Amino acid sequence: MNATAAADDLGVRVRTEVERTIQRAIRGVEFFSTAAPHNRGMPREMLYQRGTLKLYRYKPLVGEVYRVPVLLIMSLLNRPYIFDLTPGVSLVEFLLKRGYEVYLIDWGAPRREDSRLVLEDYALDFIPECIRRVAEDSGEKDVSVLGYCMGGILSALHAAVRPEDGVKNLVCFATPINFKGMKLFRNWADRRHFDVDRLVDTLGNIPPEVITQSMDMLRPVSRIKSQIDLWDNMWNDQFVKSYRIFDRWASDQIPFPGECFRQLIKEFMWDNKLAEGGLKLGGLPIDLKNIRVPFLHVIAEHDHIAPSEATRVLIDLVGSEDKEEIVLKGGHVSLVAGPNAIKRMWPKLDQWLEGRST
Repeated sequence: MNATAAADDLGVRVRTEVERTIQRAIRGVEFFSTAAPHNRGMPREMLYQRGTLKLYRYKPLVGEVYRVPVLLIMSLLNRPYIFDLTPGVSLVEFLLKRGYEVYLIDWGAPRREDSRLVLEDYALDFIPECIRRVAEDSGEKDVSVLGYCMGGILSALHAAVRPEDGVKNLVCFATPINFKGMKLFRNWADRRHFDVDRLVDTLGNIPPEVITQSMDMLRPVSRIKSQIDLWDNMWNDQFVKSYRIFDRWASDQIPFPGECFRQLIKEFMWDNKLAEGGLKLGGLPIDLKNIRVPFLHVIAEHDHIAPSEATRVLIDLVGSEDKEEIVLKGGHVSLVAGPNAIKRMWPKLDQWLEGRST
């Protein structure tokens, strides 16, 4: 490259960076002075309500649909709209366009009296009732259940105890089973200093800040890096829009039912009963070998919330002959939503479901 060309190239780079700096400053003011965009999900109607639980049915987008509907189940800590962030970034929209009938369970924020709820209520009562309602509405006895993170745990517990309940296919995303592999959380919830009984007995439901602050304490650099990335890309409208949508969801967490939290800490985190045996729900022993329906587990390669040490045992514990595990690039959230999910996970999910949904 001659001197003139090099000078021209440098000039372009300087002008570009100056313009980006100006846009960062302008949009930085806009970012901090305006509210995050609200979720514009796909059209839906409420099919069933029980307490804070709401079961939604989404409006079909195509005329011909697969026989077997899909039921999405979220964790108890997060709002379920990660499945349906906004048109173009919505797993629900993708599934509807691919010809699936889609239903979703929204657990809602627990009330004071809901602090008594335990895993049995979710896995052996609420989920079976929602499956029954989906069957009534769709006219089909079968349903494909898709559970994310703790939603995957609840879905697996239900399928292990109620194999005859109409679950035709079971899909779990980033589902921790071996809690010895949850090293960050085990350090935080070490029984030597974490008084879960005092916490639950005093507060009832566990405020979401208890868990989110634990993540920040254990990975303090992550939040800082995220904010640096935002500033570096403040000139990029699409990046900022996407960041705000995801940040709003990540910040929109809900309390955790107290007795269920106590149960998870003692029986899962401390005693690791789900992976190593000995877990009972409602007096019934839990054995994941009882899951014999077609099963898919999707793991994120860089998941710090449900790392592979905690998730990879699930495929071996499940008793299904038709079972598959897929490891994809990405993190806990980008596995199911965003550009990474659109390119990687969503097509894989569709390929797996389509032949098992007729």
